[in-house]
Amino acid sequence: MSRAAKVATGVVVAGVASLVALAAPAVAGVYGAVSSWALSPPAEERVVEAPAEPASGDDDANPDRMLDELGDGYVYVGNGTAIPKGNPAGCDKPAWLHIGRMKASLSGDLVDRGVRDLAAGTTGLNDQGEVVTYTVAPGDAPHAIGDRFCIANPLMITMLNHTRTIQPGEVLLLRPDSSIPWIPYFNPDDAPAGYQQIPYQLAVEAMSAAAHAGDLDAMRAIFANDLAHLFPDPADADLIARALDGGDLAVLRQMFA
Repeated sequence: MSRAAKVATGVVVAGVASLVALAAPAVAGVYGAVSSWALSPPAEERVVEAPAEPASGDDDANPDRMLDELGDGYVYVGNGTAIPKGNPAGCDKPAWLHIGRMKASLSGDLVDRGVRDLAAGTTGLNDQGEVVTYTVAPGDAPHAIGDRFCIANPLMITMLNHTRTIQPGEVLLLRPDSSIPWIPYFNPDDAPAGYQQIPYQLAVEAMSAAAHAGDLDAMRAIFANDLAHLFPDPADADLIARALDGGDLAVLRQMFA
């Protein structure tokens, strides 16, 4: 069986995978590894991922071989993932948000195609003039934001930013720095069966709000009282503790975007 045939048995529509992840947080620990879902839509709608660990930010797949087997209708978006061309419509080189174990990354470039209905907010740029953040305007929706910036899996924007909904004035991270850890939203990657997801998620949301408010003291208190003990792997909690000791709000805002 060809590589393409093997991966095709585990493909799924990216939007469906993201919706399921948002609607059923208990299974969201796969963090975008859409090949894990046992659904099989029409070929023209499929997202194909090579069998691999969730995205780590390191791309060791063979895109040329993958695209040779899939055909001209697909485009490679990094980390062993290929998607149908023209998604979103008019985007020749779509971007893709990858979320893996304690890390988030972006494949491709964010192209601002301009203000539109449901995506009328403003952008924040880095020193290289690249879009990094987006400030939500009233009435904005993730799908339209994804369309504006050629992000092919727009529902990952909410997961990346540790929220289920977006609010006017909220500053969304669109270009994560893969060198900085990202804290899982729904539950730690190695959460056991019966894990207390709701206390964890509430603590993460509180950390995110405090990070955006620039309140280090609040972050340290929330971490010590509500979050640190919820990580099955103490090394993950230690990583956050070191960041809090360093007090770099730019790092902490990425960790708790």
